[in-house]
Amino acid sequence: MNKIRRDDEVIVIAGSDKGRRGRVVARVDAQHIIVEGVRTVKKNVRPNPMRGEAGGVVSRDLPIHQSNVAIYNPATGKADRVGFKILADGSKVRVFKSSGEQIKG
Repeated sequence: MNKIRRDDEVIVIAGSDKGRRGRVVARVDAQHIIVEGVRTVKKNVRPNPMRGEAGGVVSRDLPIHQSNVAIYNPATGKADRVGFKILADGSKVRVFKSSGEQIKG
């Protein structure tokens, strides 16, 4: 079970985008995620009339290592760590380490 999943709100804790907040768009592999608005680069794209693609400068988000982000806790307004808890019905859920509150999603 991954500690950080798609659609989680995360905050960058290391690197050039430190302090930025965004939503996880996708997981690239077991270690890397793509966060909306973080590690954005501009790429020159050549037009392809066969596919109907227009050329120009396109912005895209590059993957970031999951160790460089932490889940955002809206109650405290800070980054938090993720823990796991087994409920009475036997299901495993993610919780914030600071408060023990269950993570939505």
